[in-house]
Amino acid sequence: MAFKKKDKRDGHDKGAKLHHGSLAVMDDDVAREVDGDTGPRKGRLGDFLVSSGQISVAQLDEALRAQQKSGEKVGQILVGQGIIDEQALTQALSSMHGLPVVNLHREDVEVDSLVLIDEAFARANVVVPVKLVGDELLVAAAEPSATLRQRLAELTGRKITMQIASLTDVRWAIDSNYRAITGVDELVEVFKVVDAARRRTSDVVVAPEVVADDAPIVQVVDRILTQAMRDRASDVHIEPSDQVVRVRFRIDGALNQILELPASMGAGLISRIKIMADMNIVERRRPQDGQLTVTIDGKEVDVRVSTVATIMGEKCVLRILDKTRSVLRLADLGMPEDTHIAYAKLVRAPFGMVLCAGPTGSGKTTTLYATVSEIGNAAMNVMTIEDPVEYVFPMINQIQTNETAGLTFATGLKSILRQDPDVILVGEVRDVETTRVAVQSALTGHFVISSMHATDSVSALHRLLDMGIESFLVASSVLAVVGQRLLRRICTSCKTTYEPTDEELIFYEQSGGEPKETYYHGAGCNFCSHTGYQDRIGIYELLIMTPEIRRLVVGWATQEELRALAVKQGMRTLRHEALNLVAQDITTIAEVIRSVYTL
Repeated sequence: MAFKKKDKRDGHDKGAKLHHGSLAVMDDDVAREVDGDTGPRKGRLGDFLVSSGQISVAQLDEALRAQQKSGEKVGQILVGQGIIDEQALTQALSSMHGLPVVNLHREDVEVDSLVLIDEAFARANVVVPVKLVGDELLVAAAEPSATLRQRLAELTGRKITMQIASLTDVRWAIDSNYRAITGVDELVEVFKVVDAARRRTSDVVVAPEVVADDAPIVQVVDRILTQAMRDRASDVHIEPSDQVVRVRFRIDGALNQILELPASMGAGLISRIKIMADMNIVERRRPQDGQLTVTIDGKEVDVRVSTVATIMGEKCVLRILDKTRSVLRLADLGMPEDTHIAYAKLVRAPFGMVLCAGPTGSGKTTTLYATVSEIGNAAMNVMTIEDPVEYVFPMINQIQTNETAGLTFATGLKSILRQDPDVILVGEVRDVETTRVAVQSALTGHFVISSMHATDSVSALHRLLDMGIESFLVASSVLAVVGQRLLRRICTSCKTTYEPTDEELIFYEQSGGEPKETYYHGAGCNFCSHTGYQDRIGIYELLIMTPEIRRLVVGWATQEELRALAVKQGMRTLRHEALNLVAQDITTIAEVIRSVYTL
């Protein structure tokens, strides 16, 4: 499967000359005047930023040297170096060219205008058509130039009116409006025609998995994966029913239906995905797992595949792992400062076990990786056993489980113990054997961090007991448990006041939320796909195993007793932390009820 890689943008900087005593390589496109510009200063962006006092000559020199190596625009380099933010750069370009700034989060892109500029040209030149007014096409550009305007006029046959938007906003608008799944209806019709012809000409049912690379089924799978990546989906669900096959994306923790395909395409879709993931396409009764790697818009993406038989046919879930996404540091997880300080101190212990507890999709792996990146150094032997290895660390020895070869969490963990480890990361303790080996490792001088599926930190301790691990071993080995959830953030582009429902207000007040006069939510805009939420933030409860809690664990105390003592000793619960985010207008009461109602 081959995806087209993103084209490099036109107009990279070419020349160099001495200017103001410094090496000044300026943007050729930006240096040209835009037809009709009336800005106060035409010419080089670097000069303009220096003269307006937004950057210094030394900062410009540094950016220009970086430009010689990377070929990027000076403005992008300055933003990447943190010298100037994107909004300030956009305003500077606006002032320099005398062009207005367009808010793409609020401005609806008209479908009629999209057909005038194809996706490849839009991505290569970082432009997006906004609307068509008579014979005039309004275009938003991150890097305006006379050359670009002329090319657009020749391409569209229309008069071009240019406006400026930030690079991030234009790229987001391109991803949002040039939908990879736009042409799926035509592919479905082609599939129906071919399928009907095949059934008429043969009484023998041909396996749907035998398909050419340009077959409709192949193209539909490619477009689904591409759109999922552009929509920031973490999971893709392909679900058969009696009449249709539903395709749903999980975005920011919530499922959204994207497509409905004919039921006859279900078997072919699943078979195509199985072929890509090197799975058994003949076996359709047993659950299967696989993995594949694809390149989407120039980014290498790992996809974990899981299939299971339902009464309507095989259901498939694809977990998308973006390799280009950077691993967060411990300080970037969003923990409150006191929680971060306490946790950072705990994970530097020479031995013992720290667990991250939460349901699927609560950010446990992110926390584990942030922890490893914090404590790993050249003086330590850090080893991991994972399924799968989601991110690769240069200074860490990572092991991928392989069921076929007999390499499970338990067997891999036993082999790690013979490799002289200092720190061991176990991707998940999911069975008794793995858990017992991990506990014994923590008791024999190793520091172990792992994740566990549990509702919160207290229930994680009871899960260990339920697995058959003796209570005194749990009390002796576990240093702390981090319970966590991810809550959706209110979209900053459409954040506005609203009046919560009576149910929400009662929940907020009875749960101990700080009194508020004004509540905020997202009204819905282009940027958040009219959901009112954009991105997520973590909430954490840190249960530290104090001597008093250890005594309760040994005595098989109830979860309520353990939680009450932990709170008395200073632990803030998930609900408490979530309500603090509501008080700070970061999330909504409805989102807290959805995620942590009973905790």
